[in-house]
Amino acid sequence: MTESTMIQRKNGNTGYEFGGRVRYSEIDHRGTMTLPALINYFQDCSTFHSEAVGLGMERLKHDRKAWVLSYWQVIADRYPKLGEKITTGTFATEFKGLYGNRNFYMKDESGKMIARANSIWVFMDLEKGRPARPTAEHIDPYGTREPLDMPYEGRKIALPEHAETEEPFPVRKYHIDTNEHVNNCQYVQMAMEVVPGDVQVRQLRVDYKKSAVLGDMIYPKLTVEQERTVVELCDADGKPYAIVEMK
Repeated sequence: MTESTMIQRKNGNTGYEFGGRVRYSEIDHRGTMTLPALINYFQDCSTFHSEAVGLGMERLKHDRKAWVLSYWQVIADRYPKLGEKITTGTFATEFKGLYGNRNFYMKDESGKMIARANSIWVFMDLEKGRPARPTAEHIDPYGTREPLDMPYEGRKIALPEHAETEEPFPVRKYHIDTNEHVNNCQYVQMAMEVVPGDVQVRQLRVDYKKSAVLGDMIYPKLTVEQERTVVELCDADGKPYAIVEMK
């Protein structure tokens, strides 16, 4: 039994936590966790939470429903280093109409918060191919808790007036997840590849507009401002799949 499995636990019906240790495969040249790795911990935690309350991948597949990420705001006070023991947690904060809000956090071994995130998810009817209002059976098992204490920014990311057009690239097989779309974290990885130099992000915001699939071409636009960097990942017509802001 691994250490992660031993301390993995469900906190009633209002949240989920699991323990881990920073792996070599999750760090960069600094010896600390990468931003995509941090996001993957958060994504995995929400998946574990859903599985634990009986609303996991197979259940949603059977119901022809899905929760699709619409917006991220991730704040990293610091990135944990190789071998460091961490705890990752998540809980729902609100369900309203077609949407659900979820917070995430990562703590170090002493229990100090080192990263936090807010996210907005839309409930999709996969048969009809459009958003749908979730029923009580799809939301009640999660419960809700008061939101984390963090500086919340609005969902809308202001687009720069002028952006540089970068080299387009295709969606690859490794970008695709079980929904047959580009995985949420892969858009962040794409955006980071477009940004020149070595950037350590303290706050990330992503507004997901539409899903890219295998065979699509991504046409990136880059704007580097004094306080932020914005990458627009667009289709051939210039309409964004995702807008990524890094500070």
